[in-house]
Amino acid sequence: MKRDPVSQPPSSGRGEPLPGQQAPRREEMRMMMETTTAEEALPPKSPLWVFGYGSLVWRPDFEFTSSKVGYIRGYTRRFWQGDTFHRGSEKMPGRVVTLQEDYNGCTWGVAYELRGDQIAASLKYLDMREAVLGGYVTKLVKFYPQEKETEEPIWALVYIATPQNPSYLGPASEEDIAAQIIVSSGCAGHNIEYLLRLADFMRYCCPQVEDEHLFSIEAALISILPCLYHVEELLIE
Repeated sequence: MKRDPVSQPPSSGRGEPLPGQQAPRREEMRMMMETTTAEEALPPKSPLWVFGYGSLVWRPDFEFTSSKVGYIRGYTRRFWQGDTFHRGSEKMPGRVVTLQEDYNGCTWGVAYELRGDQIAASLKYLDMREAVLGGYVTKLVKFYPQEKETEEPIWALVYIATPQNPSYLGPASEEDIAAQIIVSSGCAGHNIEYLLRLADFMRYCCPQVEDEHLFSIEAALISILPCLYHVEELLIE
């Protein structure tokens, strides 16, 4: 299947306050980068935006007011985080995505708008799902909506797993990552579903973007599956 080449987001300055918005103060940014849970770091101001780049793009599982497809700069998405709960187990960890700092990077996903009572309830749920069970920390990033001609950037909260995380697995070849995904499953379902749903999101919601890392793992997985079926048939016979 031929895909369109990478669509580079428009360039703009870095670190400037947004029109009509006040950029986070230096001390607030420091607290956001050091904290473990979002609920402790953010006051219940309305609205609050949360950026999802993994399973949150298709299964947020929290109440929100609106959502926008778009991207953040300075990060690339990688299947370098281990998962021993949602998509894997202690004996057989799965592989899920996290973000790596990359000056020229760009990661697409979905930003969710939270208002009023949605903020505290959603952050409590996300802190359990991402920070406690997933091992992620929180940061504040600038989110650029897909409809960039009419939409301005938004400050959004994002969960990121770091190399200091005990479940962090780090880089591996696309073939090795695909092989690990094929044999892993957890409380939220099979690791294969996670990979394919994320690939489908990129293909249908961001068709102009070529996510080489994601699509290469998907292609490797698809090439391995027939071999597994053949082995199973031989064992049955």
